[in-house]
Amino acid sequence: MSKKIEKIGVMTSGGDSPGMNAAIRSVARTCAFHNIECVGIYRGYEGMIEGDFTDLTARNVKGIINKGGTVLKSARSKEFRTPEGRKKAYNALIEKGIDALVTIGGDGTFNGALIFNQEFNFPVIGIPGTIDNDIYGTSHTLGYDTALNTVVDCIDKIRDTASSHNRLFFVEVMGRDAGHIALNVGIGAGAEEILIPEEDLGLERLLDSLRRSKKSGKSSSIVVVSEGDKIGKNVFELKDYVEENMIEYEVRVSVLGHMQRGGSPSCFDRVLASRMGVKAVESLMEGQSNYMVGLLSDKIVLTPLEKAVKGKSKINKELIRVSDIMTT
Repeated sequence: MSKKIEKIGVMTSGGDSPGMNAAIRSVARTCAFHNIECVGIYRGYEGMIEGDFTDLTARNVKGIINKGGTVLKSARSKEFRTPEGRKKAYNALIEKGIDALVTIGGDGTFNGALIFNQEFNFPVIGIPGTIDNDIYGTSHTLGYDTALNTVVDCIDKIRDTASSHNRLFFVEVMGRDAGHIALNVGIGAGAEEILIPEEDLGLERLLDSLRRSKKSGKSSSIVVVSEGDKIGKNVFELKDYVEENMIEYEVRVSVLGHMQRGGSPSCFDRVLASRMGVKAVESLMEGQSNYMVGLLSDKIVLTPLEKAVKGKSKINKELIRVSDIMTT
């Protein structure tokens, strides 16, 4: 029989994303509901090693559901990658009386939790928080929906300028290894072309597409580029190539960067974070460990952490087809 959970630690790690604070709040209030103590761990695994803890109650997490970023901060930890560092972290948790962990982050966070569990048999549950939506076992990660809305709003504004000056804009969005953001916002913002890592469009096909747009009467165009797209070394190289081969276009580049990670979370992300936090705490209470909480077919489900780390999220092929039709 598994040990009764009396105190749960919660931490955020890796890149921040809107919805992390809502998840922290959900974990703290679910603990309070079940008469379990909750401890916030500052600065991820680095703070765990240093024992940088704070007690969380239902009351002192008020007013954070609407805030972007993470009140518990986030940091990379080289020391946690060593057995000695993980041993320090374990000792700090034991000294504080923490029985289980909820880790909020991406695959790096989950990989650390997986190794930690294997070495010390310490109960862990992961909540996926990353705007890239590149985690296996969930249709939506925390922050993804908010990032989509932020980017669409930015592209709508850029289009106003593109139309006014008859310009072609390359808009680079986040997504080093996955094109989920680019594909969805490209369709949502009515982009003339979408470049993602999963589909190698090729430079000549890009030119053909832009020529067709020009021939059909379009005086301005938006091309959404995922930062991990492979057809050019970077978005500026794409700009130079198009300018050399299509002198009729005045080309500009807009790299949206970290603004995509910020801002108040959408209602969807707030509700998702609340659901995931409840599931994480109650799963630990039931003796479940080494799982990630995810959303599939609008149901909150558990996926083994190992699968979440090793699996690959797949791009929606139907959306690619829709994109091809919409960019005609």
